[in-house]
Formats: sequence, structure tokens, C-alpha cells
Amino acid sequence: MDNVTHALAGLLMADATVSSVQRRIGRASSSGAEAPSLAQFRRAAVVLGIAAAEFPDADLVYSGPMVAMGKLGYLLHHRGHTHTVVWALVSAVVLWWITRWWWQHGLKGRERADASSAIVSRVGARALLVLAIVGTLSHLALDFTNSYGVHPFWPFDNRWFYGDAVFIVEPWLMVVAIPPLVWGPRRIVGRVLLLLALVAILALCWFAGQVSPPVALGVTIMAFVGMALQRAVSPAARPFTGIAAWVVVTTLFFLSSVQARAVVTELVNGGSLRDVVLTPAAADPRCFSAMVVTSTSTEYRVTTATVAPWNSGLNAAGCMAAGTGSSRNTLGSLPGVSRSVSFASSPAVAWGETWAVPRAEFVALAATRCEFAAAMRFMRTPVWSLDASGTAVVADARFGIGGGGFAGLSVAPGTGCPLTGKWIPPWVAPRADVLAPGH
Repeated sequence: MDNVTHALAGLLMADATVSSVQRRIGRASSSGAEAPSLAQFRRAAVVLGIAAAEFPDADLVYSGPMVAMGKLGYLLHHRGHTHTVVWALVSAVVLWWITRWWWQHGLKGRERADASSAIVSRVGARALLVLAIVGTLSHLALDFTNSYGVHPFWPFDNRWFYGDAVFIVEPWLMVVAIPPLVWGPRRIVGRVLLLLALVAILALCWFAGQVSPPVALGVTIMAFVGMALQRAVSPAARPFTGIAAWVVVTTLFFLSSVQARAVVTELVNGGSLRDVVLTPAAADPRCFSAMVVTSTSTEYRVTTATVAPWNSGLNAAGCMAAGTGSSRNTLGSLPGVSRSVSFASSPAVAWGETWAVPRAEFVALAATRCEFAAAMRFMRTPVWSLDASGTAVVADARFGIGGGGFAGLSVAPGTGCPLTGKWIPPWVAPRADVLAPGH
């Protein structure tokens, strides 16, 4: 998930924490003014909420040149150890301790002037710990929702888990989160930044080419309606209404994802199915792109499709005609791609292309080229081409074809392994089901 969305989630949780503490201590005055101790607690909660919601991305510090593995360093270490429950809990305690020290150090000078300092300190310290834990875990939960995935249960379980439900930059989440934050007790700078973020996401809906015009109009209307409705909501309830709306949006996308998977699985209808990778169109749970991974004892295949999970009012052809991102996945630049698809047809699924290679070739590349084998610890839909020299240009089809993207690399043949002594994490290869003998 993008970092703006993570930050918005952290802000909503921070505002909800402050609202809860306010209710517990009953210190909000009838004029709406805050006691100095509570105002300082609010600042601490906002800083901690954002920091905790963003902190698992600390792996970006070392997942590049520091591990000296080229693109593999990013593929294997981003969403790596810092995106695990163990790290989330440990880092939450550290962030909480630092924030509590900073906050309570500032309270010491106010103890006599503000009689509420002691009770705010006692209640607020516990509330900040909860905020820190929920904040770091929220990052894992949000990253799980898309097709990139996480492996949160290291060191007990090194498998990847994928939600396949929410676009990596989802406009609806921002549209429901920003209005309650804008009307919260923010300084003018904070409100301006939030409004600029809202304008930016609406502009992207209209002009980035990822959202169809009717859906962009719906998102825009909801943004204005949300701003108007949140103005009438009580200050104490605003963050909770934003969180509730966030949960509703996410649930709708997950329901559509479950339905899309069921539709595709029914059409494939065979023991060769290994995976269905789903990505919704931005802001539109009625349209998904799919990559279907199948294999037999002799062949490995990746097939693309556009899926209309509900097939009511908008079928797969309509999704493609809308020109959204859901219909743009392609395998066209790979050698051996065919438009021939052997799966059953349906108005709910528009099959695209199939790329097939001998399964033995896949197994041999993983067995003889350590960089290829290492990349398989990340790649969920690996595809590749071999040039005249035997160099394999391998990519994860989820993120584009060819070696030029962030999930693509060139692996030359050779007897030595350039990764000897490098830090290779223990993630289970998503396509272990194809590489393992007897499957």
C-alpha cells in the first residue's frame, strides 16, 4: 500500500485514541478548548500514529545497495523482516517508549499549572501503547490486502499471504479517511495538506487513466458528500466514522475478490490450477485483472484475464471497454505467447493470453542458477525469455514484462554463484508448488 494511505490510517487511529482518552478523563471544556496536557497528548498521538503506521517500511533503508544484491535486494528484503508480527510488536514497544518519554518530559513543567496532567499521563500512556501496536500491525494488514502480499508469521511460517482485494493506491480509502481528519482539531497547515491530498487523488482519478469517468465522478461526489456529512458529525465520533467507512470499503473489495476467484476457479475446473492472482481496477470492485497460474507434469502456464465478478450490469467485456487498469495486463512481449486459451468461456471472464513453457525448463533454471532460485522466493507469477547466449530475462508478470521494471532481472548462465555469502531470507517460493517434484 502507498505511504499516503498508511499515514492516513495512522492519523485516523491517532484521532480515535485522543477521542477515547478525552471521554475517559472528561476534560474537554464546554467551550471546546483543551487543557494544555491534553493538547500535548494529541501531538504525541499524531506523531506516534503516523510513525507506527509507516515504520515497517524501514526495510527500504537496507533493501537496496546495503545488501549488495542489485534488484534482488529489493525484491527479497522489501516487505521482508520488518513486515512481520515479531518486528511490528517489538518496534511498537520501542516507538511507544520514545514517544512516552518525549511526551511526559514535556508534561513535567505543566504539573502544577494543569491539574489534569497526572490523570492524562496515566490514561494516555496505556492508550499510546495500544496505538503503537495497532499502528504497526495496521501496516501489515494494509499491505496484505493487495496482490504483492506479506509473510507476517516469520520465523514460524515463511509463506507469503495475499489479499488480492485492494488496488495498491485505492482512491476510496483516501476519500473516506480525509474528511473526518480535515474537520478534526487540526492546525491550518494540517488541514491544507489534507485538502491538497484529497484534490490530488481526485485529479488522479480523472486524469491518470486508471479510473473510468463514471467511477471518477462517483468518487468525486462522495468526497464532497463526505466533507459535508463530517462537518455535522460530533468531534468525538468523527475518527470512528472514518474507520468504520474504511472497513466497509475494504470489505466490499474483499467480497468482490472472493467472488472473482470463485468465478475463475470454476472455469478452470481442474487439478492443474496453482494460483489466481487478482488485482481490482482502481476505485472499482466490479472489475479485476487476473493472472491464472496452471501446471501439469510437463508444462507451466500463465494466463491473463479480465474478470467482472458480479457480472450484473457490467460484464468482462464492459470492464475492458471502460479502459481501466484491470484490462491492461499483457504477456504480449514474451516469445511463445498465444491467444489460444483452453478454459471454459463466460461473460464474467474475458480470457487474454497464455504463455507456456516446459515445466522442466522452470525446474532446471531454479536448480542451476542461484539468482533465479533466489528470485523465486518473491516471484508469484514468474515469466522469462532466453536469448542466444542463454541469459534468462525473468520478471514477475504481476508488475510488467521484461527486465526493465523493479521486479525484473537478467540471469546469465555460469558455474559460480554471485550470491555466495549474501543475505538470502528464508521466504517460501510462491511457486514451490510447481518447482517441487510430484506436484
